[in-house]
Amino acid sequence: MSGDSQLRLGVLGVGRIGSMHVDLIANRTEGGTVTGVFDVHAAGARAVAERFGVTAFDSAEALIASDDVDAVAICTSTDTHVDLIVAAAEAGKAIFCEKPISLDLAEVDRGLAAVEAAGVPLHIGFNRRFDPGHRAVRDAVADGTVGDLRQIAITSRDPAPPPIGYIERSGGIFCDMTIHDFDMARYVAGSEVTEVFAKGWISVDQAIGDAGDYDTVTAMLTHENGVVTTIDNCRQSSYGYDQRVEAFGSSGAAISENHRDHYALTLTAEGGRSALVPNFFLERYIPSYVNQWNEFITAVTSGAPTPISGADGRAPLVMGLAAGRSVAEGRPVATTEID
Repeated sequence: MSGDSQLRLGVLGVGRIGSMHVDLIANRTEGGTVTGVFDVHAAGARAVAERFGVTAFDSAEALIASDDVDAVAICTSTDTHVDLIVAAAEAGKAIFCEKPISLDLAEVDRGLAAVEAAGVPLHIGFNRRFDPGHRAVRDAVADGTVGDLRQIAITSRDPAPPPIGYIERSGGIFCDMTIHDFDMARYVAGSEVTEVFAKGWISVDQAIGDAGDYDTVTAMLTHENGVVTTIDNCRQSSYGYDQRVEAFGSSGAAISENHRDHYALTLTAEGGRSALVPNFFLERYIPSYVNQWNEFITAVTSGAPTPISGADGRAPLVMGLAAGRSVAEGRPVATTEID
């Protein structure tokens, strides 16, 4: 730690997500500062470094080894995550890693073993847990406000599909998009998932199917406590970025609705009008990213457990792999079959 008790962070990968993290750490966190960046695209790293007045390192290894870096933020492509986790752990650095840890469960376990051996903090970036609305739903379940939990319903729909090139290397919709919702199901229910039954089909773009993926899916999750969560995803929503979570119990329901610029409803003889929902995930979730960074920094500087552990990062991948097998084989799949 630096003399002024600021947690000094080095950011690996400064594409769209990584550069956003640099900006948030530099301008909207308490107790954290960026001291260096690295990206395989050197020009992009230099541009970010110049903008924020930090060092552009020549390699990931140099950034990780730097005495000016207390913690490493891994925002690179998924296939590089585990090697970087291992390197950072062996260097004794705290680690923030974007989700998923890997698309390969054995690789996830290799990374988690290195973290455990080194005894360093690890946080996995499932940012939706830090959305105030979603967290309020979880809290209403945890404190008994909704009574005995009966059902959870999660909707997540994107305004438009990503490029086919991204689809081809994403690991599939269950491990790329639905993985957020798998994490949310565990978070809200407070209970592990024991079985996944999923269906997937093409309703948006046949090119996605030709790439070996689905653009529309529904999953039903059975939790250890008997609660069932339903998840529906689609790669295209004509009205914007659709993000909703509901927990229904014996005493009531807790609901996190879509955000809007305002909540006024205009009524005329021709019908009603309300503000549109956001059309981009950063419009919806910037506050959750800020909250996440503040909680990670506080945890690392105070010695408390990180908000989302390696085990929390591992479980949604198991669920994603189970969902893929469920669609392929047309049956419910127990998570123990994957694990």
